[in-house]
Amino acid sequence: MASVSIAHLGPSGTNAETAALNCATWLQQKTGQSALLHPYATIAQTLQAVAQGETQLAVVPVENSIEGSVTVTLDTLWQLDQLRIQAALVLTISNTLLSRATQLADIRVVYSHPQALAQCQHWLRQTLPAAQLVPANSTTEALTHLVEDTTIAAIASERAAQLYQVPILAQAISDYPDNCTRFWLLSLEPSPGGDHTSLAFIVHDSPGALVKPLQIFAQRDINLSRIESRPSKRSLGDYLFFVDLEADTRQPAVQSALKELEAYTETLKIFGSYSVIPI
Repeated sequence: MASVSIAHLGPSGTNAETAALNCATWLQQKTGQSALLHPYATIAQTLQAVAQGETQLAVVPVENSIEGSVTVTLDTLWQLDQLRIQAALVLTISNTLLSRATQLADIRVVYSHPQALAQCQHWLRQTLPAAQLVPANSTTEALTHLVEDTTIAAIASERAAQLYQVPILAQAISDYPDNCTRFWLLSLEPSPGGDHTSLAFIVHDSPGALVKPLQIFAQRDINLSRIESRPSKRSLGDYLFFVDLEADTRQPAVQSALKELEAYTETLKIFGSYSVIPI
């Protein structure tokens, strides 16, 4: 049986790779197929890889319990609307400070992915108030800046520290102990169905335009677990809305709601119904 290819944010050692490894294990248990992981430099490139057929699947972060939504994932998914969610996965995130310095007082610069920097912003402000914070494409890419400079540090995972043999200077530096990230597994195939559904829409520009779509779900007792606005990028003040439902599009009530929703939206995109993979 041929292997399935999975794109993820790389290089090796990122949280996205850990999520992809968990998805690979789940797929092997479910289908018997092994998986080959393919790292990409950015989240956008990861999604484009599966949209263009370079890989069969992609694993991307969509929401963090501390920092909120990963906007590049949402924006790119809206643009690449042929992608469908196959499953979700929630991964516990443990941020650590890696450096070749012997003490925190030596650190002058800290590199990491913007999400990781944001998840540790209070710790950084209190512990390294004078350090310059520099964003990188991924937590693992940040390690390339360390070399032998003992004034530089990077925020990454313990697994990355082991893979690249970089000392851990401080552990568990996230601002809140319950730090977890939700990932989506996507492909060009139809979604399999499940107890979660994700969609997005642009409403008509009129008074109460958002209230009416929300009432459609409330009237049918369909719970919304998340709603978030993003700029449509067409003009200032023009937004699109991402919504997660705790329901399956195969249910008659959901089908009825979506049909009615079309009348109140300018554009409606349904990314699929799916389940959460247990770890």
